[in-house]
Amino acid sequence: MACAAAVLVLAGCGERPDRSTGSQQGSDKPYASAGQVPEKLGGDGTTIQVGDPGAPTVVRVYEDPRCPGCREFEVAGGGPALNEAVLERRVRAEYVFASFLDDSHGGDGSKKAVNALRAALDESRFMEYHAVLYAEQPEEGAEEYTDARLLELAEKVPGLRGPAFDAAVTSMKHRSFVTASERAYERAGGAHEPNGPGTPTAFIDDKRVSETLRGVLYDEEAFGELLRQIGRDPEGWQDSAL
Repeated sequence: MACAAAVLVLAGCGERPDRSTGSQQGSDKPYASAGQVPEKLGGDGTTIQVGDPGAPTVVRVYEDPRCPGCREFEVAGGGPALNEAVLERRVRAEYVFASFLDDSHGGDGSKKAVNALRAALDESRFMEYHAVLYAEQPEEGAEEYTDARLLELAEKVPGLRGPAFDAAVTSMKHRSFVTASERAYERAGGAHEPNGPGTPTAFIDDKRVSETLRGVLYDEEAFGELLRQIGRDPEGWQDSAL
């Protein structure tokens, strides 16, 4: 699984690929790298979709870029297993980004990071940049995501840096997306959680991973097995596992 995580930072240089549909559309062959994986903004304007549009399973993750639990999920927990399943075309991943930690911790690092992630999507490099941001997440209380740091981290993703991306980061081009995404996160909590469901929170095929199973989000092997179980029994697992 470490190999699947490592491949995320690799992308071809040169002409930007069209990743709204994917370079292997209509094929069952796994994607060779993150650079081949389709990624686009969903019709709701706040959900970033990554993976084969026809994948049988959809995993939606709610994250805040400054959330330590999200880093644990992405780096050492279920994130690598999710990425592997996306590369194998078994799962399509969806991401909705909150930025509430700026209000509770101060600063604007979450908002800046969400804006930069949206800018990376414009350059067809979201999946790779997303992996880099969580791998390099600042320690709590340390210097947050600044424009300079976000641009520095973008250097780790071949083909991402350029006038359009840099300007989008420094001008907060996607400020409205950042605000709308936070509102979408808050709505996901429903009437019982008006401020949002907490991060990370995962929904699999529109069913929320319950508190009793929340531990699987931080266990790469267990989350991978859950996704394989869903592949074997797409309907029955919901009644027995969540």
